Amino acid sequence: MRVHTLIIGAGPGGLACGKILAENGKDTLILERKPTVGPKVCAGGITWSGLISRVPEHLAEKTFPVQHVYTPLQHVCIKENEPIIATVNRLKFGQYMAEQATQAGARLQTNTAVIQIRDRKALLYDKGNGEKKWVSFQYLVGADGSTSLVRRHLGLQSKRLGIGINYQIPGHNEKMEWHLNNSLFKNGYAWIFPHSDTLSVGAYADRQSLKAVQLKTNLVAWAKTKNLQLEQHKAQAEIINFDYQGWNFTDTFLIGDAAGLASGLTGEGIYPAIISGEQAALTICNLQHDSTVMDTLIEKHDKHSRMVAVSGKNGILNSILAEVMTLGLRSGIIKFSKMEMAI
Repeated sequence: MRVHTLIIGAGPGGLACGKILAENGKDTLILERKPTVGPKVCAGGITWSGLISRVPEHLAEKTFPVQHVYTPLQHVCIKENEPIIATVNRLKFGQYMAEQATQAGARLQTNTAVIQIRDRKALLYDKGNGEKKWVSFQYLVGADGSTSLVRRHLGLQSKRLGIGINYQIPGHNEKMEWHLNNSLFKNGYAWIFPHSDTLSVGAYADRQSLKAVQLKTNLVAWAKTKNLQLEQHKAQAEIINFDYQGWNFTDTFLIGDAAGLASGLTGEGIYPAIISGEQAALTICNLQHDSTVMDTLIEKHDKHSRMVAVSGKNGILNSILAEVMTLGLRSGIIKFSKMEMAI
């Protein structure tokens, strides 16, 4: 079996890439190792500057023109005329993007793992019937997340990693909350993101600053102070790769977390995945494509990474930076959108 472009991973980036390739007449196969497209450990927040305006209204569970930011010394209420962030159900969002890609002509195969890549061929393993087969390709796109096989195939390591821990629990809350507290979350943060009938309660931190076990312990203890009993529910964790080392390798592309394009500062990954997926597809379709959009995204990513490096050096410095940033948000000197990956 031979295809023009093989995309490994049917997350938002892989599906966005596949849709554009198929629209341009490229024989495209998208592989997903899970039996269902969509589910992922994620707070489910998408920003207005990034994606809200590009997502059908029915997919947004709740929209928030107000954001609440808390530090040990401050509480800031940020208000905008338009929604700043909306929450989405990752399953529904993934299914929507999968439908868009397949309607454009891309083929999507779920429950299929890639176990080897060599000489422009990939060995596929059908997890349903146990069959193995080789697929040859002209172009390869790694959209396979933070532990990307395609990234390893290119010989790239991943050292700069974050960890996100999320609990999806029954409940209602009118406020979308961000909590900065160095003693609990180092240079990361905790969140409470309301969905239609559940709450996403979680925390994110640079893995070099805080181990996953301690982050979970701190999160559960902190949640109790908010009358949220997380120990009654199952935690889900996800590694966030922000170790960017390139995206265009001539006939092989890395996008989203596979490229290390998630924000090391906030863990935001959906937006950079979709943008890099689109840009990879446009480059494959037209090798002379102007990749200025990617240059801007990478510049934004680099700023976030530098902020992580600075804030992770010293707890006292990080606490001061958090208070100064929050004060800047309160006064309007710093816009909330400046903390996003949106370009």
